[in-house]
Parts: sequence; structure tokens; C-alpha cells
Amino acid sequence: MLRYAVRRLWLFVPTIFGVTVLIFGMMRLVPGDIAEILAVEVGQTTFQREEVTQKIRRDLGLDRPLAVQYVDWVAKAAVGDFGYSYWEKRPVVEIIGERLPVSLELAALTILIATLFAVPLGVISAVKQNTLTDHLVRLISISGLSVPLFLTGILILYFLIRLFHYMPPLEFSRLLDNPLANLQQMIWPALATAIYISAPITRLTRSQMLDVIREDYVRTARSKGLKESVVIYRHALRNALLPVVTFVGWWGGRLLGGVVVMEVIFGIPGMGTRLIYSVGYRDYPVVQTIVLLMALIFLIINLIVDLLYGWLDPRIRYE
Repeated sequence: MLRYAVRRLWLFVPTIFGVTVLIFGMMRLVPGDIAEILAVEVGQTTFQREEVTQKIRRDLGLDRPLAVQYVDWVAKAAVGDFGYSYWEKRPVVEIIGERLPVSLELAALTILIATLFAVPLGVISAVKQNTLTDHLVRLISISGLSVPLFLTGILILYFLIRLFHYMPPLEFSRLLDNPLANLQQMIWPALATAIYISAPITRLTRSQMLDVIREDYVRTARSKGLKESVVIYRHALRNALLPVVTFVGWWGGRLLGGVVVMEVIFGIPGMGTRLIYSVGYRDYPVVQTIVLLMALIFLIINLIVDLLYGWLDPRIRYE
């Protein structure tokens, strides 16, 4: 397993290289010039604006050839220097340090709620196939897939205010500063996203369980006189979880990039809203760093998921 993990880590290098080239090139293809935007912001006249724009471009190093800019950015990023935000005039590391923990918390809470809700429902639906319980669970999962994510968030907010006369805190509180206020604000976007995610997890768990519970080793476990709960949860579920773990891992990486709709609706200062904001203002260092970080997180989560396979299914061997 160690050799496999090391080989996978080496494969990160070409992948990250491709991501850096792609995001660097795409940002330069986006219409608009950060130097012109900043020149307009300082209120220069049309006559002075061109001169100020050129000066800003020189100060930011944007007058250099693109290849030189790329090499300079990659070389600094390799040692943890991601530069300064063009717009906020402060280190990108500080911005990421403020936003990443919020996205990590929201993603972890969402995955926890979705998994605890969806996996048991999928198991129950499979064990009680074609019964009223199964039809009810399938109806719930189809409903979750049918309702758009943004509408789920709006409906939760509407019912909280309309029926319970409760409004989540508008001012965001960080977990370490005020855990209770933080949970009061984070639980609702996490719940809304979890409802959306739990629908496919439930259906995937059900379909995998239906395949597994018909296997010979499950019948053998029953013939030994083991309790049905032991057969289902220790023998069948463990093998049925392989595709579910892959799907949950994929969603975990996606959530760490930020769910922009939920962040906007509930006022969560996560990575998603910061990325959209930075793209709009052509803040190259911030955009490049966030996308690079998202790619790295995706790769790490995929590696963790692959290593979990060996624990869930001992038949899997890493060469």
C-alpha cells in the first residue's frame, strides 16, 4: 500500500502542472484588464488613465511575457508564496486562511449529515424491497433529486422565517469564536446541501445492497445462524459501500471549492463566493491559488478513497 500511495503522489506532479497551465492561460483569456479596472477605481481622467494603466501593469509585472509570468508564479507557489491580491493589497495566504476553514467546516458538516441520513435509508430500502417503506424511501430520494439546490436553500430559509419566526444569524461567527452561533448559521446550508446530496447516495446504496445481499457469502453468513443485522451491516454493507465512498469523496472535493448558491443565500464567507468575486475583478493571484488548492484537495481525497478500498474490501491488493 505504501508503494502504491507513493506512486500516486508522484502522479500529482503532472496533474498539478496541467492545472496551473490551464488556469493561468484561461485567466489571461478572460476579457478585461485588472490594470484598467484599478485605474478606473482611482478616478483618473480619460487622458491620464492610459498612463496610470501602464504604470499599474508595470508594478504588477503584467507587462512581462506570459511565459515569464507563469514561471515566476509557479516558482513562488512551490515554496508557499502565492503573492498579493491585486484588489485587496494583502497576501493571498491570508485570504485563503480566512475562507478555507469555513468551506472545510461546511463540507464536513454536509457530508456527515448526508451520509448519516442516506446510507441507512438505502440499506432499509434494499432490505425491504418492494414494500411500502421501499416505495416511500424511493419517493423521498426522487424528490431530493428533482428539487434544485438553490430552491432547497430558499425553502428552508422561508419556512424558518414563516413558520418558526426564526432567522439565522446574519453576522457570520467563526467556530472558535462562538461555536453556538456558528452552528446556528452553518447547519442550515449544510442541511440544504445534504438533502440534495443524500438523494443519489440513497439510490446508490440501495442498488449496491440489492446486488450484494444476493451473493453467496451473504447466504452463507445467514446459514451460519448470524443475526440479520450482523449479516446486513457487517458483511453486506461493507462491500456495498465501495461505490458510495467514491461518490461521497467526489462530492467532498466539490464542496471544498464552495457551494456558491448556499454561501450567497445564507451569507457564508467561503471559498466559492471569494472565487466568483476574484474572477469578476480579474484578481489573478487569488483565482489561481484557489483553483490550484481545489485541484490538490481533489487529488488527495481521491487517494484517500482509493486507500479506503483496501480496508473495506480485503480482497483488493495494491501493487
